[in-house]
Formats: sequence, C-alpha cells, structure tokens
Amino acid sequence: MKDYDFEGKIVLITGGTGALGREVSLAFLKSNAVAAMTYVVDKELPQLESKIGDLIKKVMLIKADIVDEQQIKKTVSDVVKKYGHIDVLVNLVGGYLGGKKVTEMDEKEWDLMMNLNLKTAFLVSKHVVAQMIRQRSGKVIHVAARLGLKGIGGNSAYCASKSGLIRLVESLSDEIKDNNINVNCIMPSIIDTDANRKDMPDADFSKWVKPSEIARVVLFLASEDSRVIHGASIPVYGLA
Repeated sequence: MKDYDFEGKIVLITGGTGALGREVSLAFLKSNAVAAMTYVVDKELPQLESKIGDLIKKVMLIKADIVDEQQIKKTVSDVVKKYGHIDVLVNLVGGYLGGKKVTEMDEKEWDLMMNLNLKTAFLVSKHVVAQMIRQRSGKVIHVAARLGLKGIGGNSAYCASKSGLIRLVESLSDEIKDNNINVNCIMPSIIDTDANRKDMPDADFSKWVKPSEIARVVLFLASEDSRVIHGASIPVYGLA
C-alpha cells in the first residue's frame, strides 16, 4: 500500500470530527499534512482528540455551520489568512434521513436533506474553488452516495440530494478544467461505524466498507497520482 506525503499541504476538511472525518483527518495528518477542520457538534471533539493524539497540534479547528454562506466564507478567509493557501478540500458534511414516501414527507425533512447534502457542497465549493482558481491549483473531494445513482422508495430526498451532488461535481469539473484543479466525488453505501452497527444489528458487517478504507481512496484523490481523474464519481462500497 502506497504511503503519501502531503508535507506543506493545507487540507480543509468539513465535518472532520465525525466517524469518517476522524479517519480521513488521521490519514492526512499521518501523511504530514496540516488540517483545518470544521465541526458543529462539540461532543465529537474528545473522540477526535483521542483518535489523532499529539497530531492535534497540526489541526486548526473551526466551529462553523457550512449551511450558512457567511460562516463558510469566513472559514475559508481564516484558513487562507493563517496558512496562505488551501491545497485540498474534503467535504464530508452530510446526513441521511429516510423511511418516508414522498406523500408522507414533511417539507422540513426534504429541506434538511437538500441543505445537508447539496447546499453545503455548493457553498463550500463556491468559496474554496474561488481560492484555488487564484492559486491555479487544488484538489476537491466530495462525498456523494450509492443511492445518488438510482432512486429508491422511501429515500427520495436523500437520493435526490446525493444525485444533485454528483451533477454538481460534473458541472463544476467542466467549469474549472483549465485551472489545474481536480474535482471528484466518492460514493459510499453503508459505512462500518459504531452508529450503523447499533442501528442495524442483524446486518452482515463484513460487507461494509471501513472508514479507514475510504480514507485511503480520499488520499489518492488528493494526491498527484489522481491528476488524470476529473469529474468522476467513484464507487467505494466494495462488494456490498
């Protein structure tokens, strides 16, 4: 397995304190990157600190809700002010809400999925990519989902939001193809986390992809090895 070296690279990780975020953050920090991480939930910070240990000294923690454009705008400004550049964006903000038919769904539930999974991707892309265009370099990785490929009953809002994210990545990739910036997304299915095991105790966990395995794919997409990959939606759901 290849070891990547991100010495001198500044990686902005939105949602860096969640289950996947902690693994992605650790992977970058172990690969010599400096990480700026946004978070919303304070109670996740001890888990992050436990996961990354002394590497916390290479982390800039920013409490920000990136559904709010002013907060993401300030986040990007603060990171650039401190470090001078942003080399990699890994957008891990998102959420899942399912189990209701279209005729049963509340408007607020629909809006929640669109905000968490699509609006956040739009806003963070808008402001980070603008900085990368000025730099004429950068890597952008979003997290879509397997359910973004096909609508499934009871998951209309989630499927639509993740499908929209895939189309956003494709559109953005076309707009910035002459700026030395790569933008792609990964498409996980069920990730092997404690929360998912608790919610689905009878599932076959052996078929689930581990956060650390997804983190390796993210590192690849952030590296120069992925220079020829642009506008792609990459499956990361294993053999499930």
